[in-house]
Amino acid sequence: MTTTLELALRGAGGEPVDLFRTINSHGFADLSPMRLDEQQRTLETTVRIPGAKSRRIRIGPGGRGRATVSVLGPAVGAKVSNGILAAVRHILRLDADLSAFYDQASSDPDFTWVTSGAGRMLRSQTVFEDVVKTICTTNCSWALTVKMVNAMVSELGDPPAGSVRDPIARTFPSPATMAERPEAFFREVVRAGYRAPHFVALSRAVASGDLDLERLQRATRAELSDPEVEATLLAIPGVGPYAAAHIMMTLGRHSRLILDAWSRPKYARLIGKRSVKDSTIVRRFRPYGDNAGLAFWLFVTKDWV
Repeated sequence: MTTTLELALRGAGGEPVDLFRTINSHGFADLSPMRLDEQQRTLETTVRIPGAKSRRIRIGPGGRGRATVSVLGPAVGAKVSNGILAAVRHILRLDADLSAFYDQASSDPDFTWVTSGAGRMLRSQTVFEDVVKTICTTNCSWALTVKMVNAMVSELGDPPAGSVRDPIARTFPSPATMAERPEAFFREVVRAGYRAPHFVALSRAVASGDLDLERLQRATRAELSDPEVEATLLAIPGVGPYAAAHIMMTLGRHSRLILDAWSRPKYARLIGKRSVKDSTIVRRFRPYGDNAGLAFWLFVTKDWV
């Protein structure tokens, strides 16, 4: 059985939201429990709902300026429907106001295309999930990243309501669930290698309350500056400058550029160079201030979106 809900696609500043550009904004759309269907332009994922069993959902295009949210499994009442829609708004970052960025982008020939609804970065339901997944991307191939995340979801995630039997359609594991597992589990089952002790330390710190990652999402810049957020992330074992910049992007903190072995040569190719110094790249996007990292990311991923 499938229940269909609808959601208006508007940013917090009234700006348009391009659904496909949002769900295809970075590679996490391909990490379980998310699953991107580029042909249908839909995103499947499994969401946790307060006071109810998790549900498998499919987010896709709807009528003009709207998205449809198909809920798989048993029929849902008003409380669960509201919980699902709140989760989707969070995942699509509909609470973000990109209107000031659009105003600036509209006068830059490289970015006029952005103002039709691009620039909204997909995120998970929790900062914890995005941090763990980002650590899984460091110093390895994308195929290994996928294998590690799939193992965590299939082994530790909760199955959604209904008859969804796909093991990677489970929820992403909670910090408490991961904290119960020894380092050997992450080394031998997840195949996390040197990351194994990092996952143990991180999950136990979050589960115990010693580390409040979700505060990084809630806090305004007045409450917690970008340098403070960056310092908190860099203190996490396994998080270096690249990972911190990537996590900050999922937090809506776009001041840092994600400079790595993929983005640097991609930028150089796009401007017809063999290589470009980091300082030169930073200088090109400096006029965008707090959105410099967002402008850089959109520049190098334009062919995706």
